[in-house]
Amino acid sequence: MPAISPSPPVVAIVYGDGARVAAVLDSIIDHLASVGGRVAGLIQRERVRSGRSRCDMLMHDLTSGETVAISQDRGESARGCRLDVDALLNAATRVRDALAMEPDLLIVNKFGKTECEGGGCRSLIAEAVELGVPVLIAVPYGNLDPWRNFAGDLAIEHLLDDMPADAVDFCRTLGLTTHAGQSAIRPLAHRGASV
Repeated sequence: MPAISPSPPVVAIVYGDGARVAAVLDSIIDHLASVGGRVAGLIQRERVRSGRSRCDMLMHDLTSGETVAISQDRGESARGCRLDVDALLNAATRVRDALAMEPDLLIVNKFGKTECEGGGCRSLIAEAVELGVPVLIAVPYGNLDPWRNFAGDLAIEHLLDDMPADAVDFCRTLGLTTHAGQSAIRPLAHRGASV
């Protein structure tokens, strides 16, 4: 049984600045790892290549440490979405397999366009909730309506702009705390939605 059990089981960080939320997720991951938290999930990274105007999108698996490309190289003049949906789904499948190891928390990088359209990591999030694994996800402001339609009352939302800068305080505000003598992380009592 996972050591975190927030009520509701999904915590969403609502953001406007993608670079800032990526740094916050990294600091949360580092903090939870430092206190013995077992974190599974997917975090998007970007790789700049010289001579290219757009970055490569990579997905980092927090359990295996593997990083895979999730963007298609469609050429410099290509327009529209470059996401390789098959690569994203393969990464999500690997993380789904990691849920069997009962992680303390599943972190999902973003509720993005693919999730808004009914695909992407939606089934991974649903399976984690069904298994009792709490979920932390970043949700861009522009995707709030589809997110709310998907998550319903299973999620609490926190505005990134209202959160503390320090990772320990951030985790405490989200309800993720450590208890003396235990290596796993535990939630504080549910405080209600911030959004």
